[in-house]
Amino acid sequence: MMAEKYHEGVGRRKTSTARVRIVSGTGTMVVNEKPMAEYFPRTGDMDAIMGPLRAAGLDGKLDVSAKVNGGGVTGQTGAVRHGLARALIEMDPELRPTMRRGGFLTRDARMKERKKPGLKRARKAPTYTKR
Repeated sequence: MMAEKYHEGVGRRKTSTARVRIVSGTGTMVVNEKPMAEYFPRTGDMDAIMGPLRAAGLDGKLDVSAKVNGGGVTGQTGAVRHGLARALIEMDPELRPTMRRGGFLTRDARMKERKKPGLKRARKAPTYTKR
């Protein structure tokens, strides 16, 4: 028996990377071998991830599996959402305008700014003293 063809999208946010695969099914969602609701228990994270599916009108029609690593909860949430949108476009290129309108395709380029030498943090300088 041959497995059904899946569509894959890679999403990134901050230092997180997610490989998201979609296949037609019943709406099962798995992240790192755990149910998505268990992996992202925080309120609002699931809604953010479901955004691309809702915009495409495919809520409950696709099985989603994601491998995500790096970063924290917010970064991982954003990465999965980005990857899911890219996978949907690979499946159906006509969804591109819908995804673009929802802002799901834009890679959020904001990263943590590096610490500079002579400073305490990225921009915080030690207290200035005249004498």
